[in-house]
Amino acid sequence: MSKIKIKCGRMSLEAELFDTPTGRLISGILPLSGQANLWGEEIYFPIDLKAETEENAMLEVDEGTLAFWPPGKAFCIFFGPTPGSASLKPKAYSPVNVFGKITAGMEKLKEVSPGEHITVEWIEEDVQL
Repeated sequence: MSKIKIKCGRMSLEAELFDTPTGRLISGILPLSGQANLWGEEIYFPIDLKAETEENAMLEVDEGTLAFWPPGKAFCIFFGPTPGSASLKPKAYSPVNVFGKITAGMEKLKEVSPGEHITVEWIEEDVQL
């Protein structure tokens, strides 16, 4: 598993990428940046990646899940209920490819405002060569 850092405004947190088809695609295009959008307690932003919906794509995910939404080509960070949720569990708009999870600082995601600049990069000691 590879470690990454997600920064937005004054907020910074750590996450890990899973060894999945989408995780490998994401690791190949880091660093990433964009403007934060919010859908309930989900942060998402479009990225330049085309990936098919994986066989094990999920609609309901755990808090702290990092996922890629193929129809919108978006990097998604789930940290609580979304407008699609039937409970407190995050629910994506449509199935997403799960490729990672937040490992530290998830509570800071509530500080993110729409339109803020967000970056995703390798943690220095974990850079893949």
